[in-house]
Amino acid sequence: MSNVFGRLLRLTTFGESHGPAIGGVLDGVPAAVSIDWDAVQAALARRRPGQSSLSTTRSESDVFEILSGVYEGKTTGAPLAFLFRNQDVRSRDYQPMATAYRPAHADAAYDLKYGLRDPRGGGRSSARETANWVFAGALARQLVPGFEPRAWVDQVGPIRLVGAEEDYAREAIEASSVRCPEPETAAAMTALIEQVRSEGDSVGGAIRCVLHGVPLGLGEPVFDKFQARLAQAMLSLNAVKGFEYGSGFEAASMKGSQHNDPAKADGSGWETNRAGGLLGGISDGRPISFRVGFKPTASIARPQQTFDRDGHPLQLEILGRHDPCVVPRAVPIVEALASLVVADFVLLQQSRRL
Repeated sequence: MSNVFGRLLRLTTFGESHGPAIGGVLDGVPAAVSIDWDAVQAALARRRPGQSSLSTTRSESDVFEILSGVYEGKTTGAPLAFLFRNQDVRSRDYQPMATAYRPAHADAAYDLKYGLRDPRGGGRSSARETANWVFAGALARQLVPGFEPRAWVDQVGPIRLVGAEEDYAREAIEASSVRCPEPETAAAMTALIEQVRSEGDSVGGAIRCVLHGVPLGLGEPVFDKFQARLAQAMLSLNAVKGFEYGSGFEAASMKGSQHNDPAKADGSGWETNRAGGLLGGISDGRPISFRVGFKPTASIARPQQTFDRDGHPLQLEILGRHDPCVVPRAVPIVEALASLVVADFVLLQQSRRL
């Protein structure tokens, strides 16, 4: 099982949804760095379950414990180990899934690959794992002065935000529990999520993210381009079905004369940013813009036709506590993964100049 992400800044994680704890080791953090731990905890509060009526009712404080790598308030350069103790687990809800496979979930695939699995809350395939990523990403963000990732929900079901892509303030994003910065659209998204939850169903969506303050020259052609690593990070996130950057798939319907970013008349840069801040897989100083699409939550309260480990057909009614739409809580996770990518590339770039 692959549980490591990064080249120089390497995150290794462990734990299951209903085990005693989850956690990780972040290796490669430079020594003598003073970390703002309140900022790390604040990022975790944005991701934690039970934060609004639109999310799962599971209640986890997500207060972290530091086990190593910090002394007298500063990083030591040693592996930085951290831990979250699971508190609000109801494993009995998952007893029917011990042998039955949930449609569109990882149950069957884990059994096929490993011959066994932990069915409680999805085990290792649970989004509970992403608390580790948010911790590491919030710390990584502090290693790059001037860097700010800013993500928001731009689609829930058929409702899509139409507007600017790079100038939403964080205050506007956080003004609603759905994390859409336009109030009227946010209200419509919220109503849709509440509707599908009342119907025992779920709905998908998408997140737009813009990375501000990314240093010039990050990315390693040919096989480790910036967008390639960014895509790997985003496609590792539970329920993600697609990734695009810059103009994305819309470029397929455009002509070169329409798509190329024209230069400013004074030679100071580019008029537009359809490239998404990346040329040749390398950051060019402009904001890096990308979009991530999520499927509807697989675990829904409606009866579904499935089969068990022995191939017997059956109807499954899923208990437990699940998000009717994952995208509001996924916003800080997208920012965290992007922060890990940026910080790792920064450390790699610095190592090339020694």
